[in-house]
Amino acid sequence: MPNEANIADRSVISRIAHVIGRTGLAMSGAVSGTFVAAQLGRAGSDLFDSAGFIASMISIGTIGFYLGVDIPQAPPNGFAGHSKVDLIGLFSAQGTFLAAIAALVSVYALVFDEILQRIWEFAIGAWWMIGVVMQIGAGLTGRLRLARKGAA
Repeated sequence: MPNEANIADRSVISRIAHVIGRTGLAMSGAVSGTFVAAQLGRAGSDLFDSAGFIASMISIGTIGFYLGVDIPQAPPNGFAGHSKVDLIGLFSAQGTFLAAIAALVSVYALVFDEILQRIWEFAIGAWWMIGVVMQIGAGLTGRLRLARKGAA
């Protein structure tokens, strides 16, 4: 039978592992934001070629991947143990997919020195922004929902 010290040690280790995992996902978001910013910077627009734009893309990617990929789970509801569809988790997953596909296309274009048509540059930027906004929104909503249930 585990004693209280072992349980506390496991709890601390689990929290540290969770923070390390979240930090890794945040760094993935930063890298993805860097690639998308680099691709959009090649578009020739002064707006996309500024240090502020690049820094905001990296910051938004960091926040989006940190918050949006780890959504607190809703408690199961419904009959016979079946839970209802977790729309917040679905929203976050869709956001992660959009942001990741934008980063993947950006990396491809940069590595293979492809010049994308304007419509594809716009699509990449839109996918990225919509994706990370979906991640941030889902992450904040999930955390607020959990906080409200904890306060009740």
